[in-house]
Amino acid sequence: MNTKSLLSLSCFLASALWASAALSAADASRLGNDLTPLGGEKAGNADGSIPAWTGGLTAAPAGYTVGQHHPDPFAGDAAKFTITGANADQYADKLSAGHLALLKAYPTYTMPVYPTHRSASNPQRIYDATKQHAATAALAEGGNGVTGSVVGAPFPIPQNGLEAIWNHLTRYRGVAANRKISQAAPQRNGSYTLVDFEDEFLFNYAREGIQEKDLDNVLLYFKQAVTAPARLAGSILVVHETMDQVKEPRRAWLYNTGQRRVRRAPNVAYDNPGTAADGMRTSDQFDMFNGAPDRYDWKLVGKREMYVPYNSYKLHSPSLKYKDILTPLHINQGLTRYELHRVWVVDATLKAGTSHIYSRRTFYLDEDSWQILAVDQYDGRGQLWRVSEAHCINYYDAQIFWSTLEVHTDLLAGRYLAIGLDNESSMYNFGLTRSPLDYTPSTLRQEGVR
Repeated sequence: MNTKSLLSLSCFLASALWASAALSAADASRLGNDLTPLGGEKAGNADGSIPAWTGGLTAAPAGYTVGQHHPDPFAGDAAKFTITGANADQYADKLSAGHLALLKAYPTYTMPVYPTHRSASNPQRIYDATKQHAATAALAEGGNGVTGSVVGAPFPIPQNGLEAIWNHLTRYRGVAANRKISQAAPQRNGSYTLVDFEDEFLFNYAREGIQEKDLDNVLLYFKQAVTAPARLAGSILVVHETMDQVKEPRRAWLYNTGQRRVRRAPNVAYDNPGTAADGMRTSDQFDMFNGAPDRYDWKLVGKREMYVPYNSYKLHSPSLKYKDILTPLHINQGLTRYELHRVWVVDATLKAGTSHIYSRRTFYLDEDSWQILAVDQYDGRGQLWRVSEAHCINYYDAQIFWSTLEVHTDLLAGRYLAIGLDNESSMYNFGLTRSPLDYTPSTLRQEGVR
């Protein structure tokens, strides 16, 4: 085969991995009928261990006031059983490779399994937009963006792995929000230093009434200030998270306290180290996965019933101190909650000619929210290296299903990173009013000087 033929075949195979076609009218009509409005199976499973989806949590429990940490609506549940290293093989068909490895590596690592509650919900306008754009949404060239869709999940019935991962990247997390969270990377003996952040988001894609032409290729705006420890405090980062980052890398500016100046930040992406994470995660592991998907081939493996972190209100409780959660080798697993859910499995393998410290990543996405719940990450030798979990809740005051704590465990180092600790902080504020003008370099300069 000559060089021209080889190039043509290569281009065809590459396009086949991401090419997508809009849903037919018949498929789109399934949304809200036999499928949930976001494309999950509305019915439960055969033995009833996964119940039917009936709308999720759409209202706060009695006595809740906006601004509080979210009381556990399932506090009365008792664990059905606990998976340990000793009995893990009995449940292997419903465990990820990462969870099996954690159970085998740490005798103290356990997975308490509770009754399943399909609590995920979004506002009606998200469902309406999903159905409206189901027939027009498509992957951009190379699969590096989305066209024909705003606000809702663009691919509620995904045809390939890239469509599924774009559902995660565009999933609903409110319109504007801020939060005060902490991060820790404990040593093997359990000692740690907290890094405190103040994060703010404007989810451009989800703004009410926005049109595709108004996006300006920006998926979201993000601002992060480090407030502790003292050696790191004062720096502020502003990011315009572009949708097609191959066409246009994310725009980022950094205010440096020492220089008291705003500078264009380097393109912190892919496998660059995460902020103040002690080398325990990459930039594109923040929020389980973010940024450009162009360095991987994405395969939609299918659906599985799996034990995954879900309704993790115990880890969210203000009655806990961070020291209650941050224990040696892994977080306090007695505070976790796992449930049986159906998840989409997406396998990403590194493309030839590209680079990343992870040669393969397997993602497990919740069928009811498109939130990535767990990830297995492999090194260049193909060995399982790191395991990530998103311990999620429904922030029912805003109908947002999102993580309350992310944990990234390094099996080789015997350490982990916990990010999102908020038990000793004020609660997320989903009631902000923001516009893109609040995330300009000049605005950052004014804020840094104050």
